[in-house]
Amino acid sequence: MNTPTDALQELYRRWLFEVWTGAFDVAEEILTADFTGHWPGLRVNGPGQAADQVRRSHEYFTAVRTTLDVGPVISDGMIAAGWSFHGTYRGGIPGATAAPGTPIAFAGHDIFRARDGRLAEYWVVSDTLGMMTALGAFS
Repeated sequence: MNTPTDALQELYRRWLFEVWTGAFDVAEEILTADFTGHWPGLRVNGPGQAADQVRRSHEYFTAVRTTLDVGPVISDGMIAAGWSFHGTYRGGIPGATAAPGTPIAFAGHDIFRARDGRLAEYWVVSDTLGMMTALGAFS
């Protein structure tokens, strides 16, 4: 059964504006039990591991805020969107020389596959090089 476009838009918005801003328990509501997330160099399984991966980002940043820059574009159960991440660096990223308190922003893109009214699979690409450059890890 196809999920209406409005419902898929709402799922994505909950991912970006709730899970990514600290409401980690929402992952259990919007991700399938067999969810697979593909981060560069990392694969996570299930809503708990997805929430843990997002939670790890919060270990390095405070005042996390996300913006939706493009989309979401929805077709055939697939969702694509462009976003920006904004936060204040807490410290602790290996190789980073920026002082805690440094404001950071970087962009990325999400692609989701939906199934049965939930998000089932995820691919993300983000400007990690730009983030690490802003944190002083590269010149």
